[in-house]
Amino acid sequence: MDNIIRIGTRESELAVWQATLVKELLEDAGVKAALVFIKSEGDTDLVTPLYEMGVQGIFTRSLDIALLDQRIDIAVHSMKDVPTQLPAGIVQAAVLKRGNHKDLFVPHPVTKADELFSRSLKEKDLPEIFESAVHTIATSSIRRKAQWLHRYPQHQLDNLRGNVNTRLKKLSDSNWSGAIFAAAGLERIKLRPTNAIELDWMLPAPAQGAIMIVCRATDEPVFNIVSTLNHEETSACTYIEKDFLRALMGGCSTPISALAQYDKKDIYFRGSLLSPDGKQKIEIEKYVAKDAVTSFGARMAQELLENGGKEIAASFKDGK
Repeated sequence: MDNIIRIGTRESELAVWQATLVKELLEDAGVKAALVFIKSEGDTDLVTPLYEMGVQGIFTRSLDIALLDQRIDIAVHSMKDVPTQLPAGIVQAAVLKRGNHKDLFVPHPVTKADELFSRSLKEKDLPEIFESAVHTIATSSIRRKAQWLHRYPQHQLDNLRGNVNTRLKKLSDSNWSGAIFAAAGLERIKLRPTNAIELDWMLPAPAQGAIMIVCRATDEPVFNIVSTLNHEETSACTYIEKDFLRALMGGCSTPISALAQYDKKDIYFRGSLLSPDGKQKIEIEKYVAKDAVTSFGARMAQELLENGGKEIAASFKDGK
């Protein structure tokens, strides 16, 4: 292919890092590529909570429009931000090898919280610290809020918006005890604090840590080139997670979590659904053969609903 592949990206440091990675992978394969910067609604409105904006699609819509308008040839997304149903005319071309899927607790860097956490840098020590007092924790994710409140119901959760750099600055300027971030985002741009604590008990958003590349459905030459970057293991696992999310009709205001991981000959899946206040929680876990992933996520969603999830899902429809 003689033409340069135009890679659409948001302007945040993390988005540019992801798009640059794709550019380098293409160039390593002998394909010329260039970055094209596109602003998104999620980058310009840093006040409204994501769950009020319609988080799924808020960071991808502008890139989708640019792609359909043929201003770019491919778009690079954090896969967890991509709606379960892609816009007509756009297809998934590749999913890159997954990064760290976990969430991180980042303590406040300078206030009394620093003294509090200086003696405890391991996840196992958090319950003792958090159960001893009321803390204020920041996150914009309703999934993280629900899981945190399920574990620490006495805590206060505040909204935290902006790109990674902005959120770290807001944390530093606040009186919060700490904030929750995606590990992959901080690690990719080398901003993970040394005292950050991985929350092994917190189940991630579907496809968290994965990078997705999309192109126009009619652009077969570009699809054929980009598809060579696909990581099959990550693609299979994120397919299950997104299928689970889609079947639960999960959106911006639904605390749905899912994680599928290769385990020798099979894939091990865990999923959960919580009420926003964290008081109700339904979980499911099961193994599936690697060659039987089709519709597995949807079946897990149905099983979860039949075993208590319907009551939680009904509460969203009732506006509770």
